[in-house]
Amino acid sequence: MSTNSGFDWAMVLDIGVGVGVLLVGIAMMVAMSALAKTLARVNVTLDEVDRQIETLGKPVGEALASVGGIADSADQTIARLTGVVKSLEDVAGHVSSTAQLTKDAVSPAIVNIGATVSGVSAGLRRLVNGRGDRSNNENS
Repeated sequence: MSTNSGFDWAMVLDIGVGVGVLLVGIAMMVAMSALAKTLARVNVTLDEVDRQIETLGKPVGEALASVGGIADSADQTIARLTGVVKSLEDVAGHVSSTAQLTKDAVSPAIVNIGATVSGVSAGLRRLVNGRGDRSNNENS
């Protein structure tokens, strides 16, 4: 593109585009440099966090292992207590059964003793009062 003056404006346009691209490149370099500094600070922070987690990791791991041991002990204790409770329930059932058997065995004996005492007392009354019971003696 040239005019009558003989000056080549295409070259000016090319130089302008080159300078624009150079400025964009410089701006990108500055932006990437700032991003690199920010990421370097983040990296330092993450390294510090990693160090602190590593420092806390051992005690926390030991505490969790202790809690796991306590939970296992509690599970074992509950299992033992379940067995003990079942045994106690069985014993209570047997005691109840034995009490019922004892009641069934003793009740007739008590009734028989009561009948025997009643018979003996009636016999003693007849012996003392004569041949009949007391009501017959009062009427005579």
